[in-house]
Amino acid sequence: MTASVESRILLIIGGGIAAYKALELIRRLRERGVFVRVVMTEAAQRFVTKLSVESLTGNRVYDDLFAPTDDSGMGHIELSRDADLLVVAPATADLLTKMAHGLAGDLASTLLLATDKKILAAPAMNLRMWLHPATQRNISLLQKDGVVFVGPEQGEMACGEYGPGRMSEPADILAAIERVLTHDTLIPLPSELVRDQEAAGLLSGRRVLVTSGPTHEPIDPVRYIANRSSGKQGHAIAAAAAAAGAEVVLISGPVALADPLGVKTIHVETAQDMLREAEAALPADIFIGVAAVADWRVAETAHTKIKKDQKQTPSLTLVENPDILAAIGQRSKDRPALVLGFAAESEKLEENAYAKLIAKNCDMIVANDVSEAGVFGGESNKVVILTKQGKDSFPLMSKQDVAVRLVAKLAAMLGGTSR
Repeated sequence: MTASVESRILLIIGGGIAAYKALELIRRLRERGVFVRVVMTEAAQRFVTKLSVESLTGNRVYDDLFAPTDDSGMGHIELSRDADLLVVAPATADLLTKMAHGLAGDLASTLLLATDKKILAAPAMNLRMWLHPATQRNISLLQKDGVVFVGPEQGEMACGEYGPGRMSEPADILAAIERVLTHDTLIPLPSELVRDQEAAGLLSGRRVLVTSGPTHEPIDPVRYIANRSSGKQGHAIAAAAAAAGAEVVLISGPVALADPLGVKTIHVETAQDMLREAEAALPADIFIGVAAVADWRVAETAHTKIKKDQKQTPSLTLVENPDILAAIGQRSKDRPALVLGFAAESEKLEENAYAKLIAKNCDMIVANDVSEAGVFGGESNKVVILTKQGKDSFPLMSKQDVAVRLVAKLAAMLGGTSR
């Protein structure tokens, strides 16, 4: 794309004597058929009038952040998104500072922060202001953020001094605009947000129950039995289900993680606590058992700390904990439409996971090889998904990506109707 009849420019005029050059820039753009909208700061209106700008653009000038939306429906967010490119000319020291530090106290700075398009800035200021370390730090920050600069030039200032700080001529700014418009000017959203948006609504109207983390089975007030689990995968799944529009209840064992936003989180310690809360949270459309529940607990927990005795090792009698996944999967009443379990295996991954699928009456088992380094407490996971109909596998990816793909898979299995 070049500066032509298809192009749309939002020009932000800052408050400096060089604002008069913006009028010539508008004229040159309009000669090429470019659609131009203009935002003027309060200071800019001390140098050029709104009437002059409106006469050249054929469009109203915007200057008030809190003005009611006009009859063309251009609110401040839409104004920043409608353009192919934002041009700041003159870009004063004040405007550059606001841009660099994300300030948004007026219409111009708010648009610059809210835009999804590239920004081209034409600085103009006194040479001392331009050379000041604060301005140079701001320029460096903005360049790292992707802002494109044209100028400033060496020349005589309105104040009578000579040096860098003079705004580039309209012809040079126009050439810079055309160079920028030869490339895509859309600034994409972060990949994880795009991913979340694609998943949004997939589980709308559904209720999802997730268990996460380990359980701690006390030996005495100090010691306990547990399985290794950080809770990162379970918490990521709860967050992904919530992002997909589900009502989510997360039953979490002891973890060092913040509760996911938009999720009702219930904190428990033991396997018995977790089972009780899981059953109390029913009915649900989907149950996802990610928790690494301890298989055994001590038959009789000591009420005081067991003292170390060099002559005798204490004897512990263990009893089996309730199997939460089987208890949910084998229910005759209020069984969720989909029951999903996780299988952490160190050998015969698929064979052992499929046996668990059948024994616990699950609809899906997600298996991972915990003998691989970095699974426990790490940020990534590689899983195999087993159902009675077949299998699928996800390559090594972040636990957040595993969660989003898994939620999408469950939504497809569940179908599009609410319970």
